[in-house]
Amino acid sequence: MMRKLCEVEIGAMAKVENILAKDILKERLLALGLTKGSFVEVLRKGPKDNLTVYKIRGAMIALRKEESSLINVN
Repeated sequence: MMRKLCEVEIGAMAKVENILAKDILKERLLALGLTKGSFVEVLRKGPKDNLTVYKIRGAMIALRKEESSLINVN
């Protein structure tokens, strides 16, 4: 079942399937380690669910909802 990274609940793990972002945003996400097959853990959500902290390959990164909605996970 394909869903967006922003829909994954806190404490859950998800596997990246593909990234729908374009150009510089896609390059940034790939540089952060968000590549196909990598696992992402949702650590916590900020106020109004706009900013979410994820753990990817041992690093913690924060993404806005509009960014995480462009990442399909399984």
